[in-house]
Amino acid sequence: MSKFDSSQVSEFCIEGRFLDFAIKDGYKLKGLLLATAEGECYVKLAKDLRAAFNLELAKGTWLQVVGEKTLDLKTGEVKLKASRVMAGGIGGDRETGGQGDKGTRETRGTRGKATILVCQKSDCMKRGGDGVCRALESALSDRSLSNEVTIKGTGCMKNCKAGPNLVMPDKTRYSRIQERQVPALIDKHFADKIQKSENQREVVISTLRKL
Repeated sequence: MSKFDSSQVSEFCIEGRFLDFAIKDGYKLKGLLLATAEGECYVKLAKDLRAAFNLELAKGTWLQVVGEKTLDLKTGEVKLKASRVMAGGIGGDRETGGQGDKGTRETRGTRGKATILVCQKSDCMKRGGDGVCRALESALSDRSLSNEVTIKGTGCMKNCKAGPNLVMPDKTRYSRIQERQVPALIDKHFADKIQKSENQREVVISTLRKL
């Protein structure tokens, strides 16, 4: 029996609240977990969509997902693969993935935090992972970014001998990171946020001086 005889392929369109990302090897984005009217479901993202997400999507965000559904006629197993992801609910016609990358930034940049992934496995921890996490927290706090950027521990990133390993929100990966290098990394990857924070601080100071 051929593959086409044993499976049934059709289009699907579902809407639900975003629960979490499905991550492989500690940092590779594979899909989305959604809470729908029928229950929780996993939707695999097409490769071109994965690059559009940088792990800043706020949990609870309503999404509408369109793609291909494959039903295994033998086992009854259903697999969903997304080709488009859009903001769901009222006015949900803005794309949040694929060619709608601009919509992605607008939707997620205002609702969610940027996320720095840090490997928490023992090899990375032995090589200074704890110190790197503390340095990240300190650098973010010093730049008033603690409310905009979060640090998330992950499983093994498959590069143990080159630890500590971390992945920035734009998916840039760093290995053998030392504590002293952290401030420069934060300045490099969050220059816009730092400048915005400094501008806001100057406005506050200027306002206080006028009182």
